[in-house]
Amino acid sequence: MAQVSDDQQRKGNLGGPDLFLAPIGRLDQEKISKYYCNTCEKDYEGSPKIEYESPNEEVAQNLILLERGQYMCITCGSTIAEYREFQKQNQQADVGLAKPISQSIDQPTVSESTIQPLAQSETQTFSSPSDPQNSFSSIVGMSVYDSDAKKVGVAKQVGVNSSHQVVLIVTKNNGSDETIEWGKIKKIGEIILLGDGTQSGADSGLRCAGCSFENKAGSKFCESCGSKL
Repeated sequence: MAQVSDDQQRKGNLGGPDLFLAPIGRLDQEKISKYYCNTCEKDYEGSPKIEYESPNEEVAQNLILLERGQYMCITCGSTIAEYREFQKQNQQADVGLAKPISQSIDQPTVSESTIQPLAQSETQTFSSPSDPQNSFSSIVGMSVYDSDAKKVGVAKQVGVNSSHQVVLIVTKNNGSDETIEWGKIKKIGEIILLGDGTQSGADSGLRCAGCSFENKAGSKFCESCGSKL
């Protein structure tokens, strides 16, 4: 529980009833009044411990990772939430291709006979279906949420199936792996948000000119970035 500004609420809201912390960034500790730890299964008064670093690392063309951090339980030390803060070097220009990750992705896939991992050069050419500024070469390890804002698991690998379709392999909460068609991904930001598997038609919603987010019909402001539609 924390006091947030209207701007922070717009950044954190992905259109559902829940508020996601990742797009907001680091909150002031004095504004956090209570937190819940899943490991301790207990509510705590006050703010959790906040650890962060400022790498100032260029993660893509015209995109700098300014800060990354995590909220940790004061009692057990487990991670409660994480965040990343990015900045474009040139605000007028688009974000380019993501820089290659340092380590190769060589984990086994769900079915090695039908799914092949993308080569490094291939991962740099694909982007999020609703946000072309985000290349998916660095989405491994991101949390995956369904359309009801419930955590499905963690992104394990991007590959191509036997039909030459791009798929995302997710390690579910129970430890098993699941293959998700790329078209079912609604948005990629600080998390991966899944849709209902269908693409929104032109008459079913309003696409934001700024971030390309598909909003509900009749919306006056973008549910992702807050821009006026």
